[in-house]
Amino acid sequence: MDGLFITFEGVEGSGKSTQANLLAEKLKKINRDIVLTREPGGTKLGKKIRELLLDPDNINMDNRAEILLYAADRAQHVKEKIIPYLEKGKIVLTDRYIDSNIAYQGYGRKLDMKMVRNINEWVIRNVWPDLTILLDIDPEKGLKRARNLSSDKKGDRLEQEIITFYKNIRKGYLQIAKNEKRFVVINGDDKAEVIHNKIFKVVKERLL
Repeated sequence: MDGLFITFEGVEGSGKSTQANLLAEKLKKINRDIVLTREPGGTKLGKKIRELLLDPDNINMDNRAEILLYAADRAQHVKEKIIPYLEKGKIVLTDRYIDSNIAYQGYGRKLDMKMVRNINEWVIRNVWPDLTILLDIDPEKGLKRARNLSSDKKGDRLEQEIITFYKNIRKGYLQIAKNEKRFVVINGDDKAEVIHNKIFKVVKERLL
């Protein structure tokens, strides 16, 4: 495919959405054709799945149900948005992708890693990111930031998880990044402008 596929990853409150938006605006200013999306919720079907996944009333959701809902969202997202736009030569930016499930369900939930990878590799149809930006931040700082931004200070279903869950996710992300050359790890605790400049420098190198 002719486009460029960039994903943003990190624990809750790491600043992914902010940085994805800043990069999209910067690329638009230099006349690049951009599609900004997210998971879960990047499609009409995905928005309904997102509501189920984040609803605090679903706090007792089974881990197997959770990963299959994420997989359903991603399957639709890849087919409906990611593949078509990459085939048109656009730069696709998405807030979360396959690595979120590996980190959250594999390292966080402790589900069988082979099963987690098999489900996700099946739904992405071999569409891997060209570049993955991991915003690394201390989970306690990230959760505090996320809950402060939430309308409900307790946070959504995921933001109500215990801190150990997020510490395992962070370790997982760093392990994935160590094994995958497409990853660039950036300190998510810096000022937003500093982080943005670092990200844009990396992306600009890919565009040359």
